Amino acid sequence: MNARLLPNALHGNRKYPVLPQSAALCYRIERGRTEVLLITTRRSRRWIIPKGWLISGLTTAETAAQEAWEEAGVRGKCNPDKLGQFTYLKQRPDQGMAMCVVDVFPIYVRSLASSYPEKAERSRKWCSPKKAASKVQSSDLAEVLRSFKRFLH
Repeated sequence: MNARLLPNALHGNRKYPVLPQSAALCYRIERGRTEVLLITTRRSRRWIIPKGWLISGLTTAETAAQEAWEEAGVRGKCNPDKLGQFTYLKQRPDQGMAMCVVDVFPIYVRSLASSYPEKAERSRKWCSPKKAASKVQSSDLAEVLRSFKRFLH
């Protein structure tokens, strides 16, 4: 699905505008095992991966890297090849619901800052991709996590 080509999407019997976002699947190798980084949402404290609206002047992969920094304090090597995609419904203040289509890019974590822009608003947690898949609410995101294979870095 390409969000830039779909002006509206059906969900149930309702039609919503489709908006693109970009996300970072941040990972590291610990004792030979792959771990992925989950963060909490600001309000409901659900587990997700860093994601956000596209940033003007940046590619979708560069946007994912910027979101990883702002939301999780991650600096690393972002693979420009999209790993997968998931969708979710977002309630926007004063604008109603929208269907967000989120492109996911893998980022090999080289460093994790102790201070970063959204530190006070979020928690971080490392876990196996399988465990991460069981913690997120989105079944599409869970599938991306379950099928994650480490990229060469």
